[in-house]
Amino acid sequence: MLLYLDIDGVMVPANSWRRPEILEDGFPEFSPKATRSLNRIISTSSADIVLTTSHKYKYTINEWKHIFRRRNITVNKITRLPRNTKHLNRKEELIHWFTTKQPKDHFIIIDDDKSLNSLPAFLKDKLIQTSGSVGLTDCLADEAIDKIKKLEYQVET
Repeated sequence: MLLYLDIDGVMVPANSWRRPEILEDGFPEFSPKATRSLNRIISTSSADIVLTTSHKYKYTINEWKHIFRRRNITVNKITRLPRNTKHLNRKEELIHWFTTKQPKDHFIIIDDDKSLNSLPAFLKDKLIQTSGSVGLTDCLADEAIDKIKKLEYQVET
């Protein structure tokens, strides 16, 4: 199972009135609610993370592992989408990725980008969309876990 994960607006709520605390690794602290929710999703599905965030190449994979570990999130594996050299928006970037690579793994997408509402059905069905000012919540974690269970059930039948 793969989690295509954005960071801003998912793990770090985007509130113009409050700057997030920057930790010693130079990256913002994750919301405790989002951390708890992501840990539930990962523990339920043994999911690996594919970073879709615009920050994905700001850090090496080992630095990303440290960032997640420092924020008390245990990840099996972290990868990332390719560099966005064509400056595609998130919707275009995901569509391009999924139509050219056609991943065989089951996946869900966790993102706050509103352009993703117009994804093709085969992707939108796997979208968990957060509110950018709130981030990932327990309710959305429940929704993600339900989607994951349905995907796993489809494999068994």
